[in-house]
Amino acid sequence: MRNLGSFDWNHIRAFLATAETGSLSAAARLFGQTQPTLSRQIAALEADLGVMLFERIGRSLEITQAGVELLEHTRTMGEAANRIVLTASGQAQSIEGQVRITASDIMSAYILPDLLRQVRAQAPRLRIEVIASNDIRDLMRREADIAIRHVRPDQPDLIAKLVREAQGHFYATTEYLNRAGRPKSKHDLSQHEFISFGDTGQMIAYLKPLGIHLSDENFRLGSQNGIVSWEYAKQGFGIAPMSTQVGDATPGVERVLPEMEAITFPIWLTAHRELHTSRRIRLVFDLLAEFLAK
Repeated sequence: MRNLGSFDWNHIRAFLATAETGSLSAAARLFGQTQPTLSRQIAALEADLGVMLFERIGRSLEITQAGVELLEHTRTMGEAANRIVLTASGQAQSIEGQVRITASDIMSAYILPDLLRQVRAQAPRLRIEVIASNDIRDLMRREADIAIRHVRPDQPDLIAKLVREAQGHFYATTEYLNRAGRPKSKHDLSQHEFISFGDTGQMIAYLKPLGIHLSDENFRLGSQNGIVSWEYAKQGFGIAPMSTQVGDATPGVERVLPEMEAITFPIWLTAHRELHTSRRIRLVFDLLAEFLAK
């Protein structure tokens, strides 16, 4: 295997595009190249690494196990290469146009602002529109360019990247816990009032395998709007689940059962396949991936 510094980033981009589109022809269309050119770039990368990344099964192109294991690493390398090129050449400062990000209302209001400051510093001419929504169809209807979701989309025309497994806990105000009592066990939670974030039945079903048994009687207040529900929790109406990043930073609330294992949930970053050819979408996608992974 050659030294890392001698890798050709074009070869890595060719591998990524082919892996994510599932065919040489689709990847070639993305880059405006011919299939033979792309095939030679992948063959050169295979030679550099000493492994086979794809194999042909009939007319289909299948990624090998070695390719699967390499995919996440090369995604990170490709993102870093794109960022280095943009920064070193000053191109990030000249990128303009609009990028639309769709995320949950909680993430849009409480987590994304720090990322938006980074985007503004690196690409001040970009216009960012944030669509606070939990509907993945925003992407399919072309109403957004990038989506941040807690479930992996199954539409074949989208590129999805698992950024990390995030953590959450139950929170309530100190005033509420002083008044209603601090639960000592998961069983004690059934004696408390909870704030609903939309579908109460879905939340009850999700918590049951974790050993937390609640019923509709526990949910006397809630809203489809996450910010509203969280505000009710901050006003002392009851207990609410929240991401650790938001909950721990909120004055006046504390973790309920602080020793309980965290509730985990995935964060998926999703975009159209034009991610490979749009500099503005690529820049924001890479910044989001780095920011959300921390």
